[in-house]
Amino acid sequence: MRKIGILGSGAVGIALANGFVKFGYQAMLATNNASKQEELKKKLDPSINIGNFSEVANFGDTLVLAVKGTAAIDILKSIESFLSGKTIFDATNPIAPLPPVNGVLKFFTGPNESLMEQLQQHFPLANFVKVFNSVGSGFMVNPDFGGEKPTMFICGNSENAKQEVIKLLDQFGWEAQDMGKVESARAIESLSMLWCIPGFLNNQWSHAFRLLKK
Repeated sequence: MRKIGILGSGAVGIALANGFVKFGYQAMLATNNASKQEELKKKLDPSINIGNFSEVANFGDTLVLAVKGTAAIDILKSIESFLSGKTIFDATNPIAPLPPVNGVLKFFTGPNESLMEQLQQHFPLANFVKVFNSVGSGFMVNPDFGGEKPTMFICGNSENAKQEVIKLLDQFGWEAQDMGKVESARAIESLSMLWCIPGFLNNQWSHAFRLLKK
């Protein structure tokens, strides 16, 4: 049984951890806030253990990065010795700590770069795949859109890592669309900005993207 370590204990990390267990994986969730553990246990499947980031990084055959984009590099630096050769589901976005303007988030990256490119450059021995960054946590596992299967756009340099992600997405009820190498994260991360606009403007957060093909 494959073991998956979830780096981050927010809504995304909790939703994905419970989803992995639902489909037969072992999962462990990371937080460095010991006082948060009892609260987390109420939201997690009883089989999911909680540890610090190093414990979870050591536990996982595969890792999920579900932290604030501003903290991603520092957190991975603290566990760098555990990253070599591992697939990392990168659910982060480069959201700046600034309020949106007319519903539009501000990024700390430029138009010709992405956070995942920065991560892959800093940690070249890990295999990052951009995924789960452009939909709300409530729709990440078995999304119900009236029989319409939404599209999850992914990218990354490792074909094997992407195949691992595609298999998981199929189990979770998504159609995966492989958009190529790490540079495509520039476009995929921007989808989070687009996804959030209806939420900020109209409090509409229950939507996802779908790629129509002819």
